[in-house]
Amino acid sequence: MAMLPRIIQSTAFGLVPAIKRPAVAKHIRSFATVAGNTPRLQPTPSRIRSTPISYDRATFTIRDGPVFNGKSFGAKSNISGEAVFTTSLVGYPESLTDPSYRGQILVFTQPLIGNYGIPSAARDENGLLRYFESPNLQAAGVVVADVAEQYSHWTAVKSLGEWCAEEGVPAVSGVDTRAIVTYLREQGSSLARITIGEEYDADQDEAFVDPEQINLVSKVSTKAPFHVSSSTGDTHVAVIDCGVKENILRSLVGRGSSVTCFPYDYPIHKVAHHFDGVFISNGPGDPTHCQDTVYHLRKLMESSPVPVMGICLGHQLLALAAGARTIKLKYGNRAHNIPALDCTTGRCHITSQNHGYAVDASTLPSDWKEFFVNLNDSSNEGIVHKSRPIFGTQFHPEARGGPLDSSYLFDTYLESVARFKQGQAVFQPNRDSRPSPLLVDLLAKERVGVVPTTGMENLLRMNEAGEQASAAARAA
Repeated sequence: MAMLPRIIQSTAFGLVPAIKRPAVAKHIRSFATVAGNTPRLQPTPSRIRSTPISYDRATFTIRDGPVFNGKSFGAKSNISGEAVFTTSLVGYPESLTDPSYRGQILVFTQPLIGNYGIPSAARDENGLLRYFESPNLQAAGVVVADVAEQYSHWTAVKSLGEWCAEEGVPAVSGVDTRAIVTYLREQGSSLARITIGEEYDADQDEAFVDPEQINLVSKVSTKAPFHVSSSTGDTHVAVIDCGVKENILRSLVGRGSSVTCFPYDYPIHKVAHHFDGVFISNGPGDPTHCQDTVYHLRKLMESSPVPVMGICLGHQLLALAAGARTIKLKYGNRAHNIPALDCTTGRCHITSQNHGYAVDASTLPSDWKEFFVNLNDSSNEGIVHKSRPIFGTQFHPEARGGPLDSSYLFDTYLESVARFKQGQAVFQPNRDSRPSPLLVDLLAKERVGVVPTTGMENLLRMNEAGEQASAAARAA
């Protein structure tokens, strides 16, 4: 095991510097193979957090705000988090598994949720989850007006309540979500708690935990590189995993580009010359927590001409690296029907969005310009460099639950990747950005070391424990 980093370093032509990856040992086989793409491993369900479905009394409490009494239909667990709402009509399995919702209590405005159940963890030909955006339920809690206990759909294997209980996530129904959303729109996104089987205690208002205190990206990002091969093309893109959605990987791999995903704080500028492009994924929380990522992106843009694309949090990190600032929106944009205007063509696209922060376009440097603008609140939805193949979008062009109006942006990005690869071949005829078969075989095929979602109190304790461990290691 101690030799693994050196093996990877020598076989990848310096692609992956030596790092400690004890959690990857289970992915290593005795002999390397070169046949096809190694199947992605099915993650083991986290049964430690599982509870029987609770149908007890449930309380949804907004800090310094109203208290809503309802009925539990998920796990018997009390949690705290940021209360946000989505107006999406469909796609609740994809939304709830989106790592961008880590640490948040998701309130659905659609009156009935769960009527088509929860699908299986089936995987496609690339080993990517077919119906989910990550292996686990990511939201800290679920709040709905009415839940369908009886479901009907050909892909369904369990109910929403069964799934929440298995994942250890509390869920509440029978509350007035219209009143909740009205409050959140007027007051802004607020801290909230879900309490199962207990009476509300006003003294517990002091126990609310603010997820903005936590670097949530560090909780959802892979702890070591992993790889997904494409059998239809020869380009190779490095993905900075800030909580990447499965359909982002599918959108790249399906268009002929193999991807190697790196931890969010990996010094990507040191290995970018081995790739044809760099991609920065979506993710949860405040982008200013990711200062290492911003620094590495700034160094990347200073030292490499490689094409770069960012989505959602990746778009914000790209803007910070360029020298712009980000702002927190009052209640964010979370829906599948938000209009965004393409400033370069004048066309409007209906987009899927999930974010609480945005780029302050007025702070963009002179060599950048706005790419897209939100037609509802005029917030920034995209930036593009004036002379280089670098751009980012706040919305999700890959949205699994739709719409697909802006999916062409992946084609735009990968066209610039192909041009870059062809241009490099002129100056470096022997350059080969394709990953070596041995590297492909040694690297994991799934996120490494990502802990499933939990209540914000536990996340805060885990964060403090991690900081203490790091301090002890530095002292030693």
